[in-house]
Amino acid sequence: MSRLSLYDRVAEQTASVVIRRYSTSFGLASRLLAPPVRRHVENIYALVRIADEVVDGGAAEAGLDPVHTARVLNDLERDTEAAMAQGYSANLVIHAFARTARQAGFGSELTVPFFESMRMDLCETEHDDESFERYVYGSAEVVGLMCLRAFLEGVEVTEQEDARLVHGARRLGAAFQKVNFLRDLSDDFETLGRSYFPGVRVDSFTEADKVRLLDDIDADLRVSASAIPSLPASSRRAVALAQGLFAELSARLRATPASQLVRSRVRVPTPVKLRIAAGAAVGRTPRAAS
Repeated sequence: MSRLSLYDRVAEQTASVVIRRYSTSFGLASRLLAPPVRRHVENIYALVRIADEVVDGGAAEAGLDPVHTARVLNDLERDTEAAMAQGYSANLVIHAFARTARQAGFGSELTVPFFESMRMDLCETEHDDESFERYVYGSAEVVGLMCLRAFLEGVEVTEQEDARLVHGARRLGAAFQKVNFLRDLSDDFETLGRSYFPGVRVDSFTEADKVRLLDDIDADLRVSASAIPSLPASSRRAVALAQGLFAELSARLRATPASQLVRSRVRVPTPVKLRIAAGAAVGRTPRAAS
């Protein structure tokens, strides 16, 4: 084995650790991916997770002020762009991500809006409709598009099929992000000082607010569910599992009173996760709420 091949392997193993330590849901879903696709998704997730940690308090807890935190994020983006161009980085996670980007065929068109959204977390505490859409696109929809490019590596699809899958990937990414915003409503506001949903405040959050937000989430999930059958077999079951987990979260959020949502974080119990995983493993595609 060459030095570079060994380095590639170690970089990918490092990325694999990140997804399993930070997200049980995504770690569970990734196990249903075909091995080559799984490596790509783990590589993508690892870089995304590291950027999230920079802006979500990790750098601040290390003693960095906002100016130096922004500098760390900018350095991370610069090094990522260089690695995608050159095919090498001394940072193992960036190296793994760059390998995936180069092999799957995506680049700055997706990473630039991603890092733009991460920078928004450093300076914007409230959003209007335009900034919210821009934030969700960069923080979540482009991640879905990165994964889609990995799913389709070496797979021929028509232009119409590709457009359908792109739309589904964006809507699924948006649903994931909005669900997380909703169940983290109190923590984002109290700990990070952020209010993502335009016009929504924790201190005046109502049942009508909750229903309106969940109706929007479920509309996203219906679109993404309709695209799952068009995915390659190598990724279809894993995406069905992720879809099922977030559809379950949406249903549990809908069943939770608004007054309780601002005090506690809704979770899917492990036995329920395993039931959804078993269904996805045998090819069952979950349905979003109608």
